[in-house]
Amino acid sequence: MRVEEIQILAADVLVPPPDLTVSEWADQNARLSSESAAEKGEWRTDRAPYQRAIMDALSPSHRAETVVLMCAAQMGKTTMLAHFIGYIIDLDPGPILLVQPREVDAEAFSKDRLAPMLRDTPCLRGKVAEARSRDSNNTILHKKFLGGSITLAAASSPAGLAMRSIRYCLLDEVDRYPASAGSEGDPVNLAITRTANFWNRKIVLCSTPTIKGASRIEAAYLESNQQSYWVPCPHCAEFQVLHWDNLVWPKGEPGKAEYRCEHCAKLIGDWQKHWMLKHGEWRAAHPERDVAGFWINGLYSPWRKWGALAKKFLADRRSPETLREFVNTVLAEPWDDEAETSVDIATVMARREHYRAPVPYGAAVLTAGVDVQKDRLELELVGWGRGEESWSIEYRVLPGDPTGAAVWQELDSYLERRWPHEAGISLPIAACAIDSSYESQAVYEFCRTRYHRRVFAVKGVGGTQPVWQRKPTAKNIRGERPWLVGTDTAKETLIGRLRNPTPGTPGYAHFPVDRDRSYFEQLLGEVLVTTYSRGQPKREWRPKPGVRHEALDARVYAYAALRALISMGLSLDNEADRIAALRNEQQQAPAPPRERRWLGERTKEWLKR
Repeated sequence: MRVEEIQILAADVLVPPPDLTVSEWADQNARLSSESAAEKGEWRTDRAPYQRAIMDALSPSHRAETVVLMCAAQMGKTTMLAHFIGYIIDLDPGPILLVQPREVDAEAFSKDRLAPMLRDTPCLRGKVAEARSRDSNNTILHKKFLGGSITLAAASSPAGLAMRSIRYCLLDEVDRYPASAGSEGDPVNLAITRTANFWNRKIVLCSTPTIKGASRIEAAYLESNQQSYWVPCPHCAEFQVLHWDNLVWPKGEPGKAEYRCEHCAKLIGDWQKHWMLKHGEWRAAHPERDVAGFWINGLYSPWRKWGALAKKFLADRRSPETLREFVNTVLAEPWDDEAETSVDIATVMARREHYRAPVPYGAAVLTAGVDVQKDRLELELVGWGRGEESWSIEYRVLPGDPTGAAVWQELDSYLERRWPHEAGISLPIAACAIDSSYESQAVYEFCRTRYHRRVFAVKGVGGTQPVWQRKPTAKNIRGERPWLVGTDTAKETLIGRLRNPTPGTPGYAHFPVDRDRSYFEQLLGEVLVTTYSRGQPKREWRPKPGVRHEALDARVYAYAALRALISMGLSLDNEADRIAALRNEQQQAPAPPRERRWLGERTKEWLKR
């Protein structure tokens, strides 16, 4: 390289960046790529005007050192982060750290967002070399450019969070981070610590919220100036914040949803939303605070119609799990888990009912859950129907030493039984999950030769884990290791469903009339509490003092067995349809009074495998 070229490059580094905000840079330079947008072409911030103030707060000229964004899904959050990175590479270089919940998320951002932006944005072409396997300066998770670099890391990796000093710290989906990065502590604090050497640092935290009281993004937003987006009514011109309670629609016609102005009570059509957004403005509840915090929900999204959101709400409200997802990702509000997991035992006992057959009509698949104790096995048999509506069929204690053979022989005979159904058929037990945390080898030996019958050795794990891991390993199948069950997730689901008061709706739980109070005390034998580890809130289930909880554990394992079947292709709707069709046939042409043995074709396939 000639001396003149070196001098020019050096001068470029020393020249201060142009007086552009991030939104102005995006409007002048950004392009939408096919990998990340439905419409390719030039970026225009005016399509979603609320994004302008957020991106401008990221600009070096803005006084806020820390920016917090608590928002709904599909609001352009990831695109705004990508624009900020492009701005840094082009105009104000420095070391960047972008933290994602998992390494696979970091790789996806690099491939689906970063690489297309570098390819399609003219002012960025050539500033970052293409990733090569032999080039340590440019890999999928680390890229160098003139004057800086970008590192993409997983929140669970302490090495990725602590390996270098950074100026720009971008923390995406912080509510999905683990409580600790290995044994090093809170990943958010670890990452922010790396910015200590830069006086002109920028820290960004963004996420949809999760659980009230344990949400990182909620806590950060409450410490900020708490800005919300106020929009005018097209009729009276009064400003307001859009809230879900004001969205209304004719009975049975959610597609015609409109927004009722809280001032003049006139209805606002979805087609008027763009005018409202264009004339809206951010207002801070605490303008004296230095942290810039933004909150916005899905009602503002120009890409989501109010009618579509109303339809989604009606579908999601039928079960606590989907309603929670709606509250978090559409309303951008934390879910109050304390309220949803507080259940009155008298209310649950009032659900007891008389079954007209051992397996009532509505139940389509049977699963069992087994809790292992030092002198007994405790088992619950549960029937499952559409929408995971459940019927507790039987709760049984099998006394015996789990290190001996007798109690396992009794369990084996139990699992081979068929159960008379109200539709005039009989059902087998399709799957069983057995806790292996006590007398593990005895459980492994029992399950090893019964995998073809879907008898699983399982072990519970806490935290935000899925109820059932989808991909088996050879060691799982051979019975050398247990299948992992997300017990906290399962308990939140099952206890939350006990608040559903309407039989016939998804998740409703039925119990037989002869079930005694001690069973319900055990079923409600744990409570969800918030603890703090290294200053960070952690949600966990703890036993109530002096109360046993084997019934809750057995129900969790029965539910895990159902989720195992669903991961293998089971459809509760299809199984319920088969039973309904058979029942209709019997009503039209009554058969002789004898039990008919029935097994769905897909169930036969499972048992053969």
